[in-house]
Amino acid sequence: MYDPSVGEVIATTQLCSKAQVNAAATAASNALLSWSQTTVSERADYLNAIADAMEQQFNKLVGLSALNSGKPIEEAKIDVGDAIACYRYYANLIVSQSTLTEVTTNEAGIRLLKTLAPIGVCALIVPWKFPMVTTSWKLAPALAAGCTVILKPSEVTLLPELMLGNILSAIGLPKGVVNILPGAAEVGAAITSHPLIDKISFTGSNGVGEKVMIQAAKGIKDISLELGGKSAIIVRADADIDHACDLIIGGIFTNAGQICSATSRLLLHSDIAQNLFTQLKIKTNSLQVGDGFDPDTQMGPLVSQQQQMQVQKYLDIAAEENLDCLTGNNVLDSQGYFASPTIYIEVPTDSRLWQEEVFGPVLVSTTFVDDTEAIRLANDSKFALAATIVSADEQATIEMALQIQAGHLWINEQQIVLPEAGWGGFKQSGIGRELGPDGLSAYQKSKHILLPN
Repeated sequence: MYDPSVGEVIATTQLCSKAQVNAAATAASNALLSWSQTTVSERADYLNAIADAMEQQFNKLVGLSALNSGKPIEEAKIDVGDAIACYRYYANLIVSQSTLTEVTTNEAGIRLLKTLAPIGVCALIVPWKFPMVTTSWKLAPALAAGCTVILKPSEVTLLPELMLGNILSAIGLPKGVVNILPGAAEVGAAITSHPLIDKISFTGSNGVGEKVMIQAAKGIKDISLELGGKSAIIVRADADIDHACDLIIGGIFTNAGQICSATSRLLLHSDIAQNLFTQLKIKTNSLQVGDGFDPDTQMGPLVSQQQQMQVQKYLDIAAEENLDCLTGNNVLDSQGYFASPTIYIEVPTDSRLWQEEVFGPVLVSTTFVDDTEAIRLANDSKFALAATIVSADEQATIEMALQIQAGHLWINEQQIVLPEAGWGGFKQSGIGRELGPDGLSAYQKSKHILLPN
């Protein structure tokens, strides 16, 4: 594994192979009966114990995240705090959920009862972009529901993820309930095709997501996919320009743009375009790009050399398409995997940079004349994960939000994601929801029992 700020090796680990997948799946299957029969209060206690242990090792987890992913230390602190909040949320949710309810029917002399059962053995495949956070989004509700788990973290950001194994051992989680398999793509393929797996929850690229769907189809496995995005940020004519610039910058340059919900398409009312671009360029050029451990750093490096090459590919495409660059437009000549915050203006909607997910600090923009055109442009994408609207007119923004195809929207706010709010998109942004009650339901199946009065 590398420190992306300097491009140097910081640790070497032994990755799992396909041969170890069967042992993990068997362990999870063997543990399922006893774990699924634990009480909800017992499972809640374990989730709270995970959160307690993470709080006790907060600074170490933050440091490992910043070191391994390159993100600024303040972003790493937010990540660890979000993960802790997620474990606590599902601990509270599971104890408040009814385990057996009576369903009202129109049939005389008949009673109908409903209960919820765990799906079974779940394969959780998480990406490198938010270590610990995406893991908690999947692991917390899976454990709360009574499922056992095979967890495959990304081999790129293993350091903070492997700490979880130590925590689970320290709190006395029964053996076989969670099996962590760090490995490359071949391990993921072996997991998703294994006959003992009942559900797959995957976060990552659309290309890999399609392969996961194919594997899931062979065994008729339950599936959740959280995939790509090309989200829009809409700035109406009545928006406060200074605040809008802050939201634009936060939406695309946080985590160096390596966010599935990054608002990488700026839709700007033509009446304020010139003034906003002037201010946006000044603020973007003032961003401090550097080592995540530097307290002045506002944007860290890309996570890997491969990701830096991905961004360079799209900068080359922009040059081929003769896009008008407001600022940036280069990867930085330094030891680490840095790219400059980049903004293109008046980008045609048939541009590859407008249509495709770059997954880096690259913003494309165009203008609109009214809300109808803004909504049309926002919806003109194969993705539909998220969107942001900036305006002084709350009622108008809510009306727009109801017409925009996206699973999560922010109005005049940064990309805050609450454990209570479901997360997921429409179109090619994925299948299913994480977080909130929907996130728990993703790991449960309803059962109905009919009997006479």
